[in-house]
Amino acid sequence: MLTILGFAMIATFLVLIMTKKMSPIAALVLIPALFCVAVGQGAQLGDYVIEGVGNLAPTAAMLMFAIVYFGVMIDVGLFDPIVRGILRFCKADPMRIVVGTAVLAAIVSLDGDGSTTFMITVSAMYPLYKRLKMSLVVMTGVAATANGVMNTLPWGGPTARAATALKLDASEIFVPMIPALAMGLLAVFVLAYVLGRRERKRLGMLTLDEALAREPEPETVSAGVGAGATGGEDRLRKGAAASAGGTGTGAGAGTGAGADAADGDGDGDEEFQGLDPNRSTLRPKLYWFNAGLTAALLTAMIMELMPIPVLFLLGAALALTVNFPHMPDQRARIAAHADNVLNVSGMVFAAAVFTGVLTGTGMVEHMADWVVGAVPDAMGPHMAIVTGVLSLPLTYFMSNDGFYFGVLPVLAEAGAAHGVSPLEIARASLAGQALHMSSPLVPAVYVLVGMAKVEFGDHTRFTVKWAVLTSLVVLAAGILFGIM
Repeated sequence: MLTILGFAMIATFLVLIMTKKMSPIAALVLIPALFCVAVGQGAQLGDYVIEGVGNLAPTAAMLMFAIVYFGVMIDVGLFDPIVRGILRFCKADPMRIVVGTAVLAAIVSLDGDGSTTFMITVSAMYPLYKRLKMSLVVMTGVAATANGVMNTLPWGGPTARAATALKLDASEIFVPMIPALAMGLLAVFVLAYVLGRRERKRLGMLTLDEALAREPEPETVSAGVGAGATGGEDRLRKGAAASAGGTGTGAGAGTGAGADAADGDGDGDEEFQGLDPNRSTLRPKLYWFNAGLTAALLTAMIMELMPIPVLFLLGAALALTVNFPHMPDQRARIAAHADNVLNVSGMVFAAAVFTGVLTGTGMVEHMADWVVGAVPDAMGPHMAIVTGVLSLPLTYFMSNDGFYFGVLPVLAEAGAAHGVSPLEIARASLAGQALHMSSPLVPAVYVLVGMAKVEFGDHTRFTVKWAVLTSLVVLAAGILFGIM
């Protein structure tokens, strides 16, 4: 019964958000609460929620201070040279812009954190998509899929979890997987090229000057922009006019999802802040300090010198103090990013209700046991392939912790009984990460859709099919190369 209810709860949630019958926050809270009562454990709902919130509180703290930190770095112009380089490559060609999105997301993903990847990528590319009236779900879909492939880096999370769960060395899992993951990343670039060609065909090509003179639309396509995008229409048009004679289209609304408050004092002319050479928040004299601080922060994160939430808390405090020493300026920067912080942290805590109920009621355990038990005995010698296939739905419908610590050991034991090594099982388990990064249980995806002003349901509808295809490419390449 718990197995059926678990799948029913997940299906109900996905249907409601994809059909826009409920907002993601409301669905993440109300649907699990109703199902918790349905399984007869309503009295324990509070305990499950508190446990889920406790587990995700560090993630919420990390996201809150990471948004503030990278928002400040965008405000002061740290990423402007990167954006100028992308602009020079992309020009005003939709195909190049989509490919540039994939390349940028893949490069920034080297830091191992999806949230920072999405903040930087969307901040750089959002104004281009808006100015050229491109589909924003193309941007979120390509960025999420590229980050999903790169998420398999040893410091990204899944590989370390697989190594821990099966008592293996992370390098023994990851290094042989590099050819298969390279094929997955190549598939993302091909996908970006195809989607870019489609956008080019729909929109045509412009020169950069023509693109700069063009007014951005508040919405690109019917499924492209989420609620709240139209509220900034006047500011978008002002920003377009102010930027028309500048050095480019600008990089990102300075606050990400909180772009409507981009400049703190309400001046809409700073909507496209990234390359606006006249914005008041620029700190050119502090560029190398900010670059060094960011490099030190990412290095400390990769080396795990401190917990990531602590690193971003310290980084945000230091960045605000040095770049904006006056209290009114600091308050203005915090207020400018508050909308995004509240939206993302609220979504994370709402997701804590969902995961808390799913785990506390035992639904996850029963679902995993049912899936493993449904594997025919004849598939025993092919458990690595079975694991790769199962990693797609299981890492989408449950957290990485639930899959790697709850399901993977069972699959490894079943494989060992048929002579399949745990290393092969561990490598195969990484195949589904391209899809996992668009899971409603991944906090970073809410950063992505929030900053891009895309409805989560629209993102899911567009991205899932391409992410599944990318994951299958990784799995097929692993089989072809004899890795699993």
